[in-house]
Amino acid sequence: MEKEMLVFLKLKEGKLETFMGWMQSDEGMGVRKSVAYPEKTVGAMIPDKSGMLFKVNVHNEAGMKEFVTGNNPTAKAIYAECVESAKLYELSEVNL
Repeated sequence: MEKEMLVFLKLKEGKLETFMGWMQSDEGMGVRKSVAYPEKTVGAMIPDKSGMLFKVNVHNEAGMKEFVTGNNPTAKAIYAECVESAKLYELSEVNL
């Protein structure tokens, strides 16, 4: 089942470009595709470049939690190098 989630990543100083380069690499895209639909992902950079927000459409929630916490074996090294902290939120629509 597809679920919308929000990821907030606080990055280590000066690591935005390194992290985003990996996310767009073949290796990064492989991990992303295993947990969510990259083509539906919406990303936004924090104005001071200290972090990123991603709205993702997740199809593998357990894998997404593993990825966001830096416990995915493929992503573990880049998370250790670049990510200071991460938070994952479930999104739900509000009827207006």
